[in-house]
Amino acid sequence: MPRRVAIVAGEASGDMLGAALVRAATSRFPGTEFYGIAGPRMIAAGARTLVPMEKLSVRGYVEAARSLPELLRIRSNLASRLAADRPDLFIGVDAPDFNLGLEAKLKRAGIPTVHYVSPSIWAWRPGRLPSIGRAVDRVLTIFPFEAAIYEKAGIAATYVGHPLADEIPLASGRQEARAQLRLRESSTAVALLPGSRRGELESHADLFIETARRLAARRPGVRFFVPLATRETREFFEARLYAHEAQSLDLTILFGHARLAMQAADCALIASGTATLEGALARCPMVITYKVPALTYRLMMRKALLPYVGLPNILAGEFIVPELLQEHATPENLEQAVANWLDHKVARERLQARYDAIHAELRCGNDERVAQALAPWLSNGATHAPQPLHGEPELAAVRGR
Repeated sequence: MPRRVAIVAGEASGDMLGAALVRAATSRFPGTEFYGIAGPRMIAAGARTLVPMEKLSVRGYVEAARSLPELLRIRSNLASRLAADRPDLFIGVDAPDFNLGLEAKLKRAGIPTVHYVSPSIWAWRPGRLPSIGRAVDRVLTIFPFEAAIYEKAGIAATYVGHPLADEIPLASGRQEARAQLRLRESSTAVALLPGSRRGELESHADLFIETARRLAARRPGVRFFVPLATRETREFFEARLYAHEAQSLDLTILFGHARLAMQAADCALIASGTATLEGALARCPMVITYKVPALTYRLMMRKALLPYVGLPNILAGEFIVPELLQEHATPENLEQAVANWLDHKVARERLQARYDAIHAELRCGNDERVAQALAPWLSNGATHAPQPLHGEPELAAVRGR
């Protein structure tokens, strides 16, 4: 009989991972129904969303505090709905601050729980391990060193690799990408990725535009590509271009296509996050930056265990690409860091070897590993149609919305 799986993702990176999981599970276990809180990629893969995922897309302590009442209401309603509905399995995709509390409630109610994507316990907040153990039946990790940490703590864990590593070819695809963007071999291209959420653009758009202006002044003819996934973020970035009177920049805003931009670019300036891993897999030299409110940054740094935040550096175990954060994130510093990559071919070639090693380690058949890890719960089950959350609009549960 068809299985029913409740699933929650909280932002774009979780939506990408969740979509790959939904496709893998429904391919291996036809008829499995996914519903909960999903983004556009998960919806396209077949999941139904009961609440817009954007309601969970909050970054930082300060911002989360402002949204806390609504987030708690959503989580309480969802917990009540699922406790009554009793799906065969609940999967929380990343978003640990939201999902772990929900998973703990559901596990106490006798509903199996899986958390997909380990919280960064190896980078900060290692004290979370006991609460994770109480909340989940198994953790699916996307980085190879994580599973051993959980097993040592007595928490069942399975390393499943990263779907992007399987999806992105080992060859760089640079020539094809440049052809699609109509770039000559002699042209210099820089990808600008200021973030996927409106809040990130509010922090980064002006910084990225001023950095681009400095680069263009130093290197006439440089072309910029800015992949933005939503109409809201595109309109916001365009408004900031006009505010800075930067319309003369040779800058193209792309509707998504972040990977294409990074494959084609000679260097990328990226707001820290999953995009940095995608950039590494696309073999793109990069400069990582990020700015958050000062209080949020101080709270995060107090708990940090590693000296770096970017995924390429974390996976390499050392700085292989520069990180310029907070007060160090100035147009002058970022322009110089990008120029360093553009000026040093040997450094770019050395970086490719480090990227190759990261890609090979993460490329291990994510689809099959995810399906195998979920098999104990998806091999059996009974059908039961999910209903919209109490107090949430009916139309939110329509597939494809």
